[in-house]
Amino acid sequence: MSEGNQLQVLVRDNNIEQALRVLKKKLQREGVFREMKARRAYEKPSEKRAREKGEAVRRARKAARKLAQREGLIPGPKRKAPAARSRA
Repeated sequence: MSEGNQLQVLVRDNNIEQALRVLKKKLQREGVFREMKARRAYEKPSEKRAREKGEAVRRARKAARKLAQREGLIPGPKRKAPAARSRA
């Protein structure tokens, strides 16, 4: 990561477990784990082009699917029913 792009996680009440969960979530969102996995081994330029092309196709399909759902052409994902909370 560059100097200007720093992640910061605050530890509250000495709760290290919660701070680690927050840190992992932030790293996941930033794509750090994916980049670490990609850098483990050399990727040939032809493999890189094929992978990037496949990712672009997936992104385009996902965008088209989302657009079709917003326009009502295809049904959206099933919504989960909210869990009933019991008061004690």
